[in-house]
Amino acid sequence: MRIIAGLHRGRRLKVPKNLPVRPTTDRAREALFSILNHKVNFSEVHVLDLYSGTGSIGIEFCSRGCHAVTSVDADHKCVQFVQQTAEELKLPIQTFRSTAQNYLSKCAQPYDLIFADPPYTEGKEEFAKMVQLIQERKLLNPNGWFILEHSEQLSFSHENGFLEERKYGGCVFSFFQLTN
Repeated sequence: MRIIAGLHRGRRLKVPKNLPVRPTTDRAREALFSILNHKVNFSEVHVLDLYSGTGSIGIEFCSRGCHAVTSVDADHKCVQFVQQTAEELKLPIQTFRSTAQNYLSKCAQPYDLIFADPPYTEGKEEFAKMVQLIQERKLLNPNGWFILEHSEQLSFSHENGFLEERKYGGCVFSFFQLTN
């Protein structure tokens, strides 16, 4: 895994082979951040990265100047890798070992951007649970973004708050602005 841009641009991170992840490809991540360059000011957003896995999304945000990323994953080894990488690179990433639903149900702090990459097999069900919790608990700031990574077999274009989707290989990013 390599960091695409920013302070740590080009740096390669050695991801342990035993992590139970499906990392967002460098190509897809580069495309996502190219889109976000026109939508957000990286130095002003507080990001929640759900199902963070290797932490590549949160690490990329920090490399581009984001001052606060919360990384959530249920797997201990993933959390440990993200925490170790954040310490090594001196990145402002706070890690939590939790399921997305447990974290969202207890969280009281709103975010400017929430990125979620649930297992592709759980896309529709996870999406509905996450959106319900985000809206009930008011976890997305006004004009904030909710971005869902999912397989091309799923479509969320008819969901409330849907703005657009972008496809990169078998990966799709759906962009939402949710109202409370």
